[in-house]
This record gives sequence, C-alpha cells and structure tokens, in this order.
Amino acid sequence: MKQSDARIRIERLRKEIDEHNYNYYVLNNPVISDFEFDLLINELETLEKTFPSLISKNSPTQRVGSDISNEFRQYEHRYPMMSLANTYNEDEIRDFNNKVLKAAGLPASYVCELKFDGASISLTYRNNKLFKALTRGDGTRGDDVTLNVKTIKSIPDTISDTNIPDEFIIRGEILMPKAVFKRLNNEREKAGLFPFANPRNAASGTLKLLDPRIVAARELDCLFYFLLADNLPYDTHYENLMKASEWGFRVSEYSKPCKDVDEVIAYINYWETARKNLPFEIDGVVIKVNSIPLQNKMGFTAKSPRWAIAYKYKAEQAVTRLLSVSFQVGRTGTITPVANLEPVFLAGTTVKRASLHNADQIALLDLHINDMVRVEKGGEIIPKITGVDHSSRNEKSKPVVFISRCPECATPLVKNEGEANHFCPNYLHCPPQIKGRIEHFISRKAMDIDGLGEETVDLLFNKNLINNYADLYDLKATQLKDLERLGEKSAANIIRSIDLSRKTPYYRVLFALGIRHVGETVAKTIAGAFRSIDELMKADEEQLINIPEIGPKIAASIISFFSDKDNVVIINRLKSYGINFSADKEKKNRGNKLEGKSILISGVFNTHTRDEYKTLIEQNGGKNVSSVSGNTSFILAGKNMGPAKREKAEKSGIPLISEDDFLRLIEEE
Repeated sequence: MKQSDARIRIERLRKEIDEHNYNYYVLNNPVISDFEFDLLINELETLEKTFPSLISKNSPTQRVGSDISNEFRQYEHRYPMMSLANTYNEDEIRDFNNKVLKAAGLPASYVCELKFDGASISLTYRNNKLFKALTRGDGTRGDDVTLNVKTIKSIPDTISDTNIPDEFIIRGEILMPKAVFKRLNNEREKAGLFPFANPRNAASGTLKLLDPRIVAARELDCLFYFLLADNLPYDTHYENLMKASEWGFRVSEYSKPCKDVDEVIAYINYWETARKNLPFEIDGVVIKVNSIPLQNKMGFTAKSPRWAIAYKYKAEQAVTRLLSVSFQVGRTGTITPVANLEPVFLAGTTVKRASLHNADQIALLDLHINDMVRVEKGGEIIPKITGVDHSSRNEKSKPVVFISRCPECATPLVKNEGEANHFCPNYLHCPPQIKGRIEHFISRKAMDIDGLGEETVDLLFNKNLINNYADLYDLKATQLKDLERLGEKSAANIIRSIDLSRKTPYYRVLFALGIRHVGETVAKTIAGAFRSIDELMKADEEQLINIPEIGPKIAASIISFFSDKDNVVIINRLKSYGINFSADKEKKNRGNKLEGKSILISGVFNTHTRDEYKTLIEQNGGKNVSSVSGNTSFILAGKNMGPAKREKAEKSGIPLISEDDFLRLIEEE
C-alpha cells in the first residue's frame, strides 16, 4: 500500500473507531461487537506500525475511549486507568508469556480473573472512609459519581482493620446481575419504556444518572480486582486482593493464581463454558503478572500495561436462514433494517430477528433473501448478522435492497453526508415519528408527564385524540376515563400531571421539542445562550456555531426545525397553554430571594433532584458553585453530605441549610 492510500485509510479508521467509542462509552449503545471493534483497532495499529510517520498522539491506538459526561465534575486519576491489550487465541497468550519470561529472566506466575462486563470504577479511600469515586473517563481523568456509588450496598463506606494505608485506591467493575437486569427490563416494558440492550449498558447508564435514588433502586453490585497505594501490604497482586477482601471489599471468588501459562489456558477453557452459570455477564479472562516488582519492571505502552492481557470470548453464534428484511422507523425518523430469521436457539433464547444496522451493513454482507447467515448474540437483546455462507446461496435468490421510501408514510428517505443512517424527513406526519416525539416530550428528563406511557400514547393517537404533543394540553379527563386500561383516577392523574408540566424549566422544554441532534446537555447550553425561544428562532448559523458544543450539524438541524411552519404553529400553541419558553420568565416567576448568593449543593434530597435545586437557585437570582470557598454563602445540605465538604464548611464558618429550610427561604410550599 502506498503512503497516500494508507493516510486515507488511517483517517477513515480513526473516524470510525472514534464514533464506535462514543457509542460505547457515552451513549452505552454499541452497534458492533467487541470482536469487530478489535479488528478495526488491529488494522489501524498495523498501518501505523508500517507507516510510523502517520502516527498521531490523538489516534485511538494511543489513548483509551472516554465516557466523560458534562453532567458531572471531573477529577484527575492519581494512577491512569488504562485499557488492556486484547486477544482471541491461545497462541497470543503464549507469546505474552514469552515476553513476561524474557523480562523476568526466570519462570513467572500469573493471576487469572474473570473479565466482568460492566462499568469500571476507581475508589479512593482516605482515613478508612470512601473519599471519591471516579469513572474511567478518558483514562487520565474521570467523572465524580461518589453519591451514586454510595448507594451500592457492596461498596463499603467505611472500613475497619489494622495496617490500612492512610490513602489507597481500589478499582473494580460496577455490575448489574442478570436477574436484576431481567426484572428491570420487564418493568420498563410495562411502563412503555425501551428495554436496555444488555446488563453492561444498564449498569453504565445507571451509574451516570443524576438522581441517586434511582441508582439505589437499580440494585447494582461491584466486584474489585486491583489495589493501588504507595505502601501496599504485599508484593504480589493476589495477596493484595485477598487483603482487600479482609477489609470488606467484594473480591471475585473465581480469581485464581496460576503457576504457568498452561494453567492459564486451562482456566480460560473452563470458563468459556462455565460462564453461562454465573449470576453476571463476563466477556473473557484477564491475565496479570502476579509479582508487583515485575509489573513495575515491564511498565506500560501508551495505553496498556505490558504485564496484563485480556483473552476475550467470541460471542455465541448460530447459523440460520434469512427469510425477509423489514424496516423500522424510529422516533427521529432513523430507518433500521431488521432481519427476519428462521427461528434458531442461541444463548438460551430462540432468535427470530437480528439487527442489520443500516444500508452500508447490508451492502458489506452482500445479503440475499434465503441466504444461510451467521447470527451472533453477545449479550444483546436483538442479535446481529455477522456473516453469510455464500457457498450455499441459491443462484436465483434476490439481493436485499434497502428501501428508498418510508415504510410508514411513503416519504422519500434522506441520507445526510457523513451519516450512516437513512431517515424519513416527514417527522410531523409519519405515525411512528409522531408517537415517538410525543413519548420523548412526556419523558422524565423532558416534560416529566406521569401516567402516560408508550401504550397510552398509542391508544390516544389511534383514537385521534392527539396528533402532536401540543394536543396533550387540550385533553380532558372526561375523554380519558372511559378508555381501555384507564378510569377516572388514572384520567385525573394524567390531566394533573399535564397541568404541572407547564412549570417545566425552559431548557427542558427545548429538549422536549425533540429537535434532531439536540440532547439534554445541548439544550441546556442553548438555553443559556438564547434566553427565550423567540431569540433562538431568529438565530442564524453563525450565531449558533459560536456557542461552545454547537457545530454546523446541530446548527443546521435547529434552523431547519424552526423553518418548518408546522413546528412554529405547534410552538405558538404551547405558548398559549402557558409552557415556559423563556429563562427570564423563570426568574421573574420566582423572584430574587437569593440574589448575590453563591450556593453549593451537597447530598441527597427528598423533594427535588439536585438538578431541580440548581434551577431553583438560578430562578431566585442565586449562583451555583461546585466547591467550598470563602465566597460560598451557604451549603444546601442533603443526606449523606460528603464529610470533606462538611469539615471544610465548618472550618470556614459557612452555614449549612437543610432542604426544608431552603424551601421555606424561597417560599416554596
């Protein structure tokens, strides 16, 4: 390959890998398997080794994927949280062993651990108490999720033992047990919510929720696998794990010291089958050098330790026949092709459907109707087709052709440059999009209208009672009480919740509108820059892209949304119903009782969430601050307030105000 061709391929690979990292770490919604992702990484590494002048420090091969969220405060990791080199075959495990032996100069022993499929966490303990909990983040710094972690019962808040370092870090994996995952998805489906794809996504998504009460209800668990400190109890990794277990940390009972590589491979082979009986998901085995002095001697690459490697199990596969392909329309109009299969038993369930993701995936597979296909299920609810047996293809079989029109409303589909998916632009008149937009509008982080779920929205739409989200505010209890599965009490509760939604903060109303590419964080940013919907509707591209986090794609989407006359009609209707489309109106509605005050929020609350209290502070003229300083006016203190903040506040003479006293202060009943 010429260097010019390599440069083009490298850039494409980097862009594709970055997109998959974002899907995995931030959205908790991976669209390819770990194996497929590792193939992309391996190809990129090979090209960069062949053409070293093309290596960049920003390449995915030189850094770990990032799960950093703007909703949390970030802190530096004292010790970087690195990723592990992966392998899928025994020969590479033996190659790893040879490198270890060369570095050691004598036989070396290992520790084998199950590779838990969850969310990595790093906990810092000071003076025997949990001080801080950080996610992996970008490996250098992570999100502070201490309040959420404190709700997990298997994580000790305080430890008591002798000879404990004044400060140490212990790392583990936040998990959602299979039984909890199954129950949670059943509850979500009954409530009209989309189920989680797998326990890993559920655990990772839960850890990033802003309400610790919901985190506590999800019954997460944690297993620990790594102890770090200046003065560790022992010189071997395994003995330190056992000591952590004595301190009260839940260390996996399945971790095992292995004297040589043959024992390592025996461990790997045993758990490939036995993992099905575990109460939680694993996706492989981690092999670590047991000797800590040898670990220190071997050191690290740019993103991985040289003294550890992960053996990953390939997802379970089966072969079956492709009967047909159907096309589904999502809330934002995205078209998802779904393969309809001859039923086949795979990973404990009968599989009848598999995701095909997009038109590019269909073309890549060269799919024909009645092909024999390989189906993979790696913890996903909807499996995916990973290969085709072209040798068994009937010559008369017809290729799968991606549709050109929406299957629901027949509108010609659109595919924007740089995007993988086709979508239906007819968002105001395409039935699945109408219902999806209403479901998004009423969701908890948007207008938070209780009593309405997917089934109820579907019922109201089919009865022609609602055709857009503005129609919700015309509903009467008398229209609802005689409908199937409702009744007078449910009808009254729905109407009451719809009325209460008129007080929803402006930034959440913006998010609720369902503007393409405008998520919760972007909506908050926009609301800070344009203080009313009228200002935003007049904004041009230059004004929009000058705002941090707003690029040309989001700007174009916002302009397109407000250019549609039907959208303007709906917004004017919402205004007439008293929906809040102004940040200034929020302040006017509340007053200036907190004007000039800098307020820190700490702890867990009963009446409002932390986000809602931040909004109340701003609405009353106050300023939110994130740390204790001489300028802090007072601390709004909830339950489980951090001991360090409390101690610093007491030393500085900063008053603590309870939730009830704060509500009385701003005169909220």
